[in-house]
Amino acid sequence: MKRASLQLTKRLLVISSATFTLFSCGKGIPEEETSEVASKKAFSVEEVLEMVAAENDITRTLYTKGIVGAGKKQGMKFDEDWQDDEVEAGPLPALFLRGISADIRKSPVPLGLYLGSDYPINASNKLEGKQAELFEKIKQDRKPQYFFDETQKVHTAMFADVAMAAPCVSCHNKHENTAKSDWKLGDVMGATTWQYPSDSLSYKEAIGVLNAYRNGTKAIYNAYLAEIAAFKTSDKPVIGEKWPSKGFFLPTAEVFIDSVRKKASYKTMEKLVKKGASVVSR
Repeated sequence: MKRASLQLTKRLLVISSATFTLFSCGKGIPEEETSEVASKKAFSVEEVLEMVAAENDITRTLYTKGIVGAGKKQGMKFDEDWQDDEVEAGPLPALFLRGISADIRKSPVPLGLYLGSDYPINASNKLEGKQAELFEKIKQDRKPQYFFDETQKVHTAMFADVAMAAPCVSCHNKHENTAKSDWKLGDVMGATTWQYPSDSLSYKEAIGVLNAYRNGTKAIYNAYLAEIAAFKTSDKPVIGEKWPSKGFFLPTAEVFIDSVRKKASYKTMEKLVKKGASVVSR
């Protein structure tokens, strides 16, 4: 009995250490000593998509308020055509999300991510069918909606996309292609939709989903910094540890991602360790 207890404790410590490693430097779970635990289907797809959606909320809020909102006050520009050679600007929040999504699609992780609305600026983002039906419920109670998409054969989770900052509202209200010009702070502007093919994930697969999202975040932010480096006529903010709220500055990708981790990691790590403990004790 004592030996079994010691073995269980050891495996729990390995799980905790692996999870801490993930959220401190972005590496995955070690192969040795944990392969059995890592491969067991421990999470429902809903649990994993809720975790990555929660981190996405933190990331987008930080980018929208801390980079776009504060940056505009310092004279920085953000534009939907930010990647055009003649445009010297950064990505708007919705395009920042699109960049994350594009990077995830390049990864081996079969995670889908996109943003839709019943009043989108881009017509291709208009919610239709089952998603449009469920979005009506989301607007009423703001609770996530889950369903299995028979056409694409993927499990789908939809989360309310709320206008959390003034730049979101003003941009949509003033855009020349807007289908709605009276948005207000706190409105449900759309739904962030996540998709995954399996109904359950192993510990390792769950960490893979979270890593794919974080890698996507880092990729799009680095693309923004590369765009700034190529500016020919616009002033370039100083890239370092300071944020736009302190002046004409932008944080490095590492500083930005670390700020997200500090806000998101505790709750996510707690869920992963708790689930890991339940798997180990079986």
